[in-house]
Amino acid sequence: MSQTFLPSEWLEQLCDPYAVLGISVSADDRQIFKRYHTLAKLLHPDHNTKNHNLDQKLATVIFSHLINPAYEQLKHRDKRFIAIAMLRSDARVLQQQALSVQSAIAEEIMKMSAPQAKLFYEEAIAFYAEAQYKSLDKFFQVTQQISILNLTYLRLHKPDLFLPQVPIPITPEVEVKPVELTLDEKTNVKPVLTNYAQRHYQRAIEYVRLAKWTLAVQELRDAIKLEPNNSDYYALLGLVHLQQKFIGMAKVYIRQALKLNPENSLALKYAPRLKIQLDENINPKSMGKAISIAALLSRFSQRKRSQVKC
Repeated sequence: MSQTFLPSEWLEQLCDPYAVLGISVSADDRQIFKRYHTLAKLLHPDHNTKNHNLDQKLATVIFSHLINPAYEQLKHRDKRFIAIAMLRSDARVLQQQALSVQSAIAEEIMKMSAPQAKLFYEEAIAFYAEAQYKSLDKFFQVTQQISILNLTYLRLHKPDLFLPQVPIPITPEVEVKPVELTLDEKTNVKPVLTNYAQRHYQRAIEYVRLAKWTLAVQELRDAIKLEPNNSDYYALLGLVHLQQKFIGMAKVYIRQALKLNPENSLALKYAPRLKIQLDENINPKSMGKAISIAALLSRFSQRKRSQVKC
């Protein structure tokens, strides 16, 4: 799809500068600049002359007519607040049902409380952004999905949420180290050949050793369906998500493991790294909701990865 212009309807529909850059509507100055710098290295001809996987003419047009204008708008705080106001106005006009029809992820977000929605929304945006410009033939559809998520998220928050605020210290990212499972960390349950949940769990352990995270996730989800109260399954699933750098989901499953068994050795090992307080008072209903959210987002991530590979 080589061309030197973009269809006019694309320019009209891709009017959300946050979606064009592939960032959330709560992105700060640093995040906006970092994303723009990443896209410049990926698409700008001065930086990307050796990447034969991209249609360079189309990449140049997208960078000039979409990404540059979006960045110019968002790098100025006054213009950024105007953009948020316009998007919020669009969000009020759109019916909730219309958003649900356009995106299954949007439908799930609208069922959540604001804190739950924020975690789910931020991770979904990050995943979409990873795939957004890797295939230019699909960037329009991916950007539209990001725009729908932005509108959905804005429906859930008060109008003053995005006003200038006192900077909040940034929590250092969790350091992810290579995994070495010892015998006492594997399980407190003896494998039984007739126990299908344990079969899934043992396969997951093997996949962890091979760093095949997606396959490990699937096995552990199958195990949890069969034995939903086994803390070992949740602890290992939390560790796998930590290796995938899905920090929010890792916290959910490590917390659930400790809720089921406060002495689970694997969960206790990684709880400090995830800033989890061992004396946290966990509400069973909120934890159950968090687990369902994390499970949905994990399935969504795996499905999108397989689509991108195709």
